[in-house]
Amino acid sequence: MLAQRTLKSLTRAVGVGLHSGQRVELTLRPAQPDTGIVFRRVDLPEPVDIPVSTLAVTDTRMASTISTGNARVHTVEHLMSACAGLGVDNLYVDITAEEVPILDGSSASFVFLLQSAGIVLQNAPRRFIRVKQPVAVRQGEGAQAKWARLDPYHGFKLRFEIDFAHPAVDSTGQCVEFDLGTGSYSRDIARARTFGFTKDVEMMRSSGLALGGGLDNAIVMDDYKVLNADGLRYDDEFVKHKILDAMGDLYLVGKPLLAAYSAFRSGHALNNLLLRELEARPEAWEIVTFDNERLAPAGFAQPARAW
Repeated sequence: MLAQRTLKSLTRAVGVGLHSGQRVELTLRPAQPDTGIVFRRVDLPEPVDIPVSTLAVTDTRMASTISTGNARVHTVEHLMSACAGLGVDNLYVDITAEEVPILDGSSASFVFLLQSAGIVLQNAPRRFIRVKQPVAVRQGEGAQAKWARLDPYHGFKLRFEIDFAHPAVDSTGQCVEFDLGTGSYSRDIARARTFGFTKDVEMMRSSGLALGGGLDNAIVMDDYKVLNADGLRYDDEFVKHKILDAMGDLYLVGKPLLAAYSAFRSGHALNNLLLRELEARPEAWEIVTFDNERLAPAGFAQPARAW
């Protein structure tokens, strides 16, 4: 049986929120089979659980935010991406503020935390959402067009293309494909950092965003070049971060997908719209398990490889 996975022990981290600038403590704890991934605001007078789901996403401006009632957690996508890349199904995420810490701006620190705690198999089958028919969403026309789609595929792969008219981005790869069955998430995707432009920072901060951002947790560019002294971690780090984000956004559906995702200039909002379109079309997907893990797609049978 291809089994569900959780952590062997709890693990902790302390950091600041990218947008809020608030100090936040994060504790990742094991959870029982079929729990899913549950964020818990432990700083509130009464702790509030926010299980991840497509409809729990209530804000997609510059990050993915989930909420229930008045309790919310911002910027969940990097941690969710690490869980997707390592195949973690069940997890409690205790958090002492309303934003997940940005740490180094990638998911590498979350990968390290999860692997340090240890990933264990549970006595319950892993449930997948298998896409049976193409599902697509699109916004804008001409130069403003952006789209995302899911196609049937026995596995999970992502293809993303960006389109930034900026010298530093133009000189790198703007299209990447990553297949969970043949690549290594930890090595190929996890270290890609979020990025931004100095010209946007003042506007964002006036809107209460990017208050915790800086050269230690993001790639920052002026009108011509990357300002980080150590340069890029990957030649195509910009588009790889979009793959990282998409993996986190898509895992908010609550189960791993068996599908081929492709996108052009997509973001958090369009990724969530794609999940909502999928869920609105029950004929386009089904829930499957694998009694024999040898029949499962490549990349799912074994926990993700380290660096």
